[in-house]
This record gives sequence, structure tokens and C-alpha cells, in this order.
Amino acid sequence: MAEPEPLTVRQIADRTGLTTGSATRLVDRLERGGYVARTPDRHDRRRVLVTPVPERLARVTALWDDLGRTWQTLLDDHSEDELRAITRHMRRAHDLSQTQIERLRTLPKQDQDRPGPHEGP
Repeated sequence: MAEPEPLTVRQIADRTGLTTGSATRLVDRLERGGYVARTPDRHDRRRVLVTPVPERLARVTALWDDLGRTWQTLLDDHSEDELRAITRHMRRAHDLSQTQIERLRTLPKQDQDRPGPHEGP
């Protein structure tokens, strides 16, 4: 919702790491909640653009600002060295997660349904 321009569902999927089906369901829910509106693309009638509803965007922004202040209070208790270690860990965890997501997406469907080595039967 922070994008200045309307996006297609495909663009939302690409930016969030969701499949297009999951991104469509996300947009469906956001639209039902009044957070976004679907509008036809004026330049390509085959495309539909997803646009944030400004009043709702302000509400979401206020919630994120409050959350940001809370996180800042938590982080203020750490030294610069500790913050560097936390940041390094979070970046590595993110990279590992992205690698695992990509690996799982390349597996044949039957392999995705099979429990992993640390999961139950």
C-alpha cells in the first residue's frame, strides 16, 4: 500500500513473494475491507490496477507509525555493536528464508506435500 502508483496483482505478487493466486486472495480481502479498489487500466483494458483507498491508507500508516515508535523504544536499549549483530542476524535470516522459499517453489507438487525431516508423519 506504500506504492505511489497503482499496481497489478502480478506486481503485488512479485513484491510480496506471494503466488498470483495468493496475491489475488489478498487483494480480494483488502478490497472487501475497503483498503484498496480495483480499477481498469486506462492504457490496457485487459489489466486491472489495485489502488489504495487514501482514507484507509492514513489509518494503516498511523498504525505502522505507532508500531515503529514501539520498536524504536525496544532498539534504544541496545548498543551500536548489539544493533549491528541484530541487523546481521535479521539479514541472514531473511536471505535464508528467501532461499528456502525459492527451493520449495521449485519442488514438484508431491514433494511439497511430504513432511520434512523435522516434521511429524
